[in-house]
Amino acid sequence: MKLFDLHCDTAYRCYTERTPMAKNEFHISLERGLRYDPWVQCFAVWMPDEKRGQEAVALFKAVADFFQSELRGAGDKISQYRSAEDLESGRSLAILTVEGGGALGGELETLDLMRDYGVKMLTLTWNGRCELGSGALDAEDIGLSDFGREAVRRMEALSIIPDLSHASEKLFWDVCHETERPFAVSHSNLKALCDHPRNLTDEQFQEVVRRGGLVGLNFCIHFLDEKRHGEKDIFFRHLDRMLSLGGEKTVALGGDFDGTDVPAYLEGIQSMAALREEMLRRGYSGEQTDALFFDNARRFFGGFDKPV
Repeated sequence: MKLFDLHCDTAYRCYTERTPMAKNEFHISLERGLRYDPWVQCFAVWMPDEKRGQEAVALFKAVADFFQSELRGAGDKISQYRSAEDLESGRSLAILTVEGGGALGGELETLDLMRDYGVKMLTLTWNGRCELGSGALDAEDIGLSDFGREAVRRMEALSIIPDLSHASEKLFWDVCHETERPFAVSHSNLKALCDHPRNLTDEQFQEVVRRGGLVGLNFCIHFLDEKRHGEKDIFFRHLDRMLSLGGEKTVALGGDFDGTDVPAYLEGIQSMAALREEMLRRGYSGEQTDALFFDNARRFFGGFDKPV
């Protein structure tokens, strides 16, 4: 089975809890993920809202160094994704991403540092406000700051994907006005089914579809349905609505493993095979299933990494 997931906090969690990525009891370990062939996993360096300046840059570097060291320890079983050519190899890949624009430390030059580390996607904000603009829970939604506008333009030039999970609604639309290339919403669901600030309106989702972007279904109980998250139907209701809004080539997986609470039936990376079988049992076609679990994300990353 092929698996491509757009977001987890495993690298950050393993770094902070001094636990190896190869083998652990968290949602994701390299050992369990490598049961899939190939497995492509985005590993985020989470940046807490309170981290700023050089302290934030230093934390990014420390977690990124740890991530790369752990991959070297895995030998040839999995390697870091560097370019679209890697996707052609059919090998398992780990993609380095950043969750929270505070990691830039307020300096555009940090984007070049991230590019050199192999960062392929940057979530512009976390829940609060950073130098780039407002997150989903910012009490005063300022959208993108002037620095944020410069940053997203520089990201496009460096082929670093803007990720609008955690974005405020104004920031979302500001990014649409500032960018020409598609972007991702790596781990968010739909407000029409779960009215949480972290979820997308139908209009936002359709804009991502129109631009050829990517949206990763989030397993977080708070973004599925806090009262009924234990029911598998809730996950499939979000999927069905995304498909009804034109998302056949847009929807992917963005599990948020090791960064949040998930339903028991999605307790870790090992549960993805059963989720795929459940999808087929419910009558989704093989093409729809492959698109969600791998093909849409692969196509998007491969296309974004090509020169403009």
